[in-house]
Amino acid sequence: MSNPAKSPKISWKNIYQDMTETGVKESFLHHLHYTLAKDQYSATEYDNYQALSLAVRDRIVQRWIETQQRYHKQNLKRVYYLSMEFLIGRLMGNNVYNLGLEKAAATALDSLGLSLENVREQEVDAGLGNGGLGRLAACFLDSMASLGIPAHGYGIRYEYGIFRQKIKNGYQEELPDEWLRHGFPWEFARPEYTAKVHYYGRVENSTDDKGRPRSRWVDTYDVMAVPYDIPVVGYKNDVVNTLRLWSSRSTEDFDFEYFNDGDYEKAVYSKIMSENISKVLYPNDSAANGRELRLKQEYFFTAAAITDIIRRYQSENNDLRKLHEKIAIQLNDTHPAIAIAELLRVLIDDYRLTWDEAWATTKQVFAYTNHTLMPEALECWSVELLGRVLPRHLQIIYEINARFLSEVSVRFPGEPQMMERVSLVQEGEQKKIRMAYLSIVGSHAVNGVSKLHSELLTKTLFHDFYRIYPDRFNNKTNGITQRRWLLKSNPALADLITETIGDQWVSNLDELDKLKGLREKADFRKKWQAVKKTNKENFAEYLQNTSGITVDPSTLFDVQVKRMHEYKRQFLFALYMVSQYLCLKNDPKKFVQPRTFFVGGKAAPAYMMAKLVIKFINSLAYVINGDPEVKGRLKVVFLENYRVSLAEKIFPASDLSEQISTAGTEASGTGNMKFMLNGALTVGTMDGANVEIADLVGKDNIYIFGLKTPEVANLRPGYQPQDFINRSAALREIMDLIRSNFFSRYEPGIFEPLYNAVVYHDPFLVCADFEDYVRVQDVISRDYLDAELWTKRSIMNVARSGFFSSDRTIREYAKDIWKVDTAGK
Repeated sequence: MSNPAKSPKISWKNIYQDMTETGVKESFLHHLHYTLAKDQYSATEYDNYQALSLAVRDRIVQRWIETQQRYHKQNLKRVYYLSMEFLIGRLMGNNVYNLGLEKAAATALDSLGLSLENVREQEVDAGLGNGGLGRLAACFLDSMASLGIPAHGYGIRYEYGIFRQKIKNGYQEELPDEWLRHGFPWEFARPEYTAKVHYYGRVENSTDDKGRPRSRWVDTYDVMAVPYDIPVVGYKNDVVNTLRLWSSRSTEDFDFEYFNDGDYEKAVYSKIMSENISKVLYPNDSAANGRELRLKQEYFFTAAAITDIIRRYQSENNDLRKLHEKIAIQLNDTHPAIAIAELLRVLIDDYRLTWDEAWATTKQVFAYTNHTLMPEALECWSVELLGRVLPRHLQIIYEINARFLSEVSVRFPGEPQMMERVSLVQEGEQKKIRMAYLSIVGSHAVNGVSKLHSELLTKTLFHDFYRIYPDRFNNKTNGITQRRWLLKSNPALADLITETIGDQWVSNLDELDKLKGLREKADFRKKWQAVKKTNKENFAEYLQNTSGITVDPSTLFDVQVKRMHEYKRQFLFALYMVSQYLCLKNDPKKFVQPRTFFVGGKAAPAYMMAKLVIKFINSLAYVINGDPEVKGRLKVVFLENYRVSLAEKIFPASDLSEQISTAGTEASGTGNMKFMLNGALTVGTMDGANVEIADLVGKDNIYIFGLKTPEVANLRPGYQPQDFINRSAALREIMDLIRSNFFSRYEPGIFEPLYNAVVYHDPFLVCADFEDYVRVQDVISRDYLDAELWTKRSIMNVARSGFFSSDRTIREYAKDIWKVDTAGK
């Protein structure tokens, strides 16, 4: 490694603002020597990353300050995006591209004997999310900044992000994700905006001098929320928005009384308990303590956000009854739903608005995005827990419910049973508060995230609410930012596209439609094939270097990477792998296309069935990869510790995208869009955004199989998976192998729970869809042999992916829900 020996004379302008190669180089050298106190002998590769991060950050700061000043001076309406997750991954590349610094940075480092790509690889993923929900939030922030929308994200600065996955003997092990271990150069601590958050205590009810009811929340346990700001850079528009993440701190570091008495553990108990709130992403909530911590996390960041939002509003405005004119708050799923009750509490208890005034304002401020169709996934909190941790909020929710049910009884007098169905309070042995219902009642807009999902919300899950508030429901199909998922992650394809149609697609993804006519040009197809070949070879080299795994780039790269869950049906994918293995063993002449199967994803620590599927796939890999008879034709690879930076490498290399959830279970999916944007073809069910992909590319450019949503609903009541097993010789043979411990010879019986779940229950209809899945996979194998046909279809998928830009999604939110202009006006 080469490092600079001496820092040249540097001008201050060059250090902070100059966008040229010289400016970046001088800034890099300045930070290496004077910020990090390193020279050519002591600087590490990570020091080089930090020095470049600080140099890039310098060029963000002035734009950031000017953006925020403009928002304040013009008193613009702002969007506040509340999310428990922001899966931002690595920021260096994204910031470099959005600033337009990629050439200057690369040339500057090259002149110092360094590689921009190698320096970028030193960055640790900020794992502040678990999957699609958090990645969607990150894409939305990018689009809001790139469209010039005044926006702020609010979340939690988890000390430990989503766990680091280690595969040991085929099993998932969870290790701490110490993403802050070496510091985080992109954040700025803002202790001056620390907010106080209250828990526990009791409520004193009284009346004021005008006879109006008043409530005081007293004897609370308080925690300090300290904000850390991360700049969000728009694409080449000089706009920089803010992601504000809250870190919990104790009101006191330790108790002197206990300390002086010699009880040192109790002296720091309050500090430890307070700081646990922002310690880890999604604590295991299978136990009572975990559930309580999860509730405290949700209230922690929403309460701090409400404090911050009102503080900012009052710097330019006075009348809190007009909050909605300057504020739009979007709830990313139900995790931040308690913010509705919190805003009501603040307006009524702290600022003395009447209930009617506060409620009218609150409803106009909030909007709610739903991300699930499964009733069991809708968040509920026990009345006992909510009343103990947040007693005033429970009172407020009861009042909301009473007024709402009164409205329902008047509007639907002949349907008394409806009141029970829509009540915010779920009756039973343990009363619970339905947070999704609170989100609907307390918002002016409710949206699903794909065309099918939004239709199903109004027809099934929230049908009663749709009857009550039909105008509140709308669809906003999810999207992804092309700046990360094509420009940054697939530079070879991005360069080919830009060389062919220009670079306007980076800001307007609909421009990709110009590629459609080029699929018939042989020379363009040849270039396209060369890009895919290079991407596959690069990924193969990466795997070899990082894990010692060897794969053949000439095989079909068949990929399923996403959060591990039964409804996503990684097990169905695994069954197909076994069927191909058996085909090679039993009748090799029928085998058509060599494949490398890639699976990646993390299972929640307490989700035992998903963790067993991981073990099963790794056991398949052990058997299949170790069999010399199938070598070179089949290989199974489980991608350990799937994360954003790994996703950026696998999407460009993929040939086939597995989107095989049971119809009617996936709200949207965004992985399907990322694969599509990078030229992979989709095999999938008519579920989530697959429906819209199929509409856009046409039936000849996607591989659809399986039961459709109405067929799933019709089959489920009397479904007997054994009937389908008995009708399928291949499936019967596979299940017999699992039962006989063929894949678990050294751990007999370990897959019995998996076997029993599928054979006797099969809640996600794996057996029902198996034969049709194998059928369509046979078609895929034959089609892949025709390289020209496959390439034409690949080009068509990219050409039609413009609709799935998160820029389009955000424009729709801005116009239909937030009522803000995309020019920041």
